[in-house]
Amino acid sequence: MAEEIPLLQNALFKDFLLPFFLIWVIVFAILQKTKLLGEGKMQLDAMVSAVIGLIFIGAIYPKELVGNMVLFLSVAMVILFVVLLLWGFAVGGDFSKPLSSKGMKWFFGLLIGVSVVVAVLYFSGYNVNISDFLYDQDWSSGFWSNIFFVVIIAVVLAFVLFKSKKS
Repeated sequence: MAEEIPLLQNALFKDFLLPFFLIWVIVFAILQKTKLLGEGKMQLDAMVSAVIGLIFIGAIYPKELVGNMVLFLSVAMVILFVVLLLWGFAVGGDFSKPLSSKGMKWFFGLLIGVSVVVAVLYFSGYNVNISDFLYDQDWSSGFWSNIFFVVIIAVVLAFVLFKSKKS
């Protein structure tokens, strides 16, 4: 018995129809907006867009490049949505104003940015390579010890300088 392939995974759909319609819509919109072929020439714009779309799906490398760019755009939009959603939760609206100071907004913005980068690296599988690079090297123990002491000294200096400014 033949195996059924869902419509969205069908090679005809994902390798030909979707790239064709994507290029057709983009070229058609550009031609309509710029009126490059003349005012009120919708049929001519549609024909030129269709020809460019058909030429596009006949070429392998540009089609793969655009497919990869669309995948990157999709992932980037989801990541941006998560960042903006977390920022909205952290900064809040008019009802509570939890972060009234500029320093707190910067702190939470940095915290959100770092956490999103860590999450993307973790869920994409790159965390193993990065942790091996950062922690399983000959130089890593001395480096992280030095970083730890520099951070401790910076915190103490900031505390002392902040205390002396208030006095």
